Amino acid sequence: MPKSKEAVVETEVATEVATEVVEKDKDLKTPKPAAKLEEEGDIAADYLEALLDIADLDGDIDIDVENGRAALAIVGGKLSHLVGREGEVLDAIQELTRLAVQSSTGDRSRLMLDIDNFRANRRTELTALAKEMAEEAKTTGGSIKLKPMNAFERKIIHDTIQDLGLTSESDGEDPNRFVVIYPA
Repeated sequence: MPKSKEAVVETEVATEVATEVVEKDKDLKTPKPAAKLEEEGDIAADYLEALLDIADLDGDIDIDVENGRAALAIVGGKLSHLVGREGEVLDAIQELTRLAVQSSTGDRSRLMLDIDNFRANRRTELTALAKEMAEEAKTTGGSIKLKPMNAFERKIIHDTIQDLGLTSESDGEDPNRFVVIYPA
């Protein structure tokens, strides 16, 4: 039995939407070439330099490529207010920088930004926490539920737990998403 025009149009639209979603997901999982990541870093650095100039703040910008991402760090000067309480301002500046890169390149960016060594210090703290909680999970044989964390923090916990041979999962919904660590 032939389909109506409306059914054909609906099928075509659904196919286009599904194809677009798959292509977007594929783009996020396909590693970008180093030259593309360096370009992202340069665009991000230009954006951040302009932001620092507008705010009349001193700081040097370091650009690197780490774990398949452009990584930038603003160091020097008095920058703690750009980090904010628990990194909230840093997260916002990182997102604005990602949007600036995306508007320039047309591609979604996964760049990471650190200001005043906040993320580096947080990584050290979270790695130690994950090791401590992994030991507790092994000792007690029970699962351990951590407090809510942002995606950056959860990833550090998951990576550390995996390196220790245990498993972990994220549960809940943002902004109250948390990690559960399971014994081996």
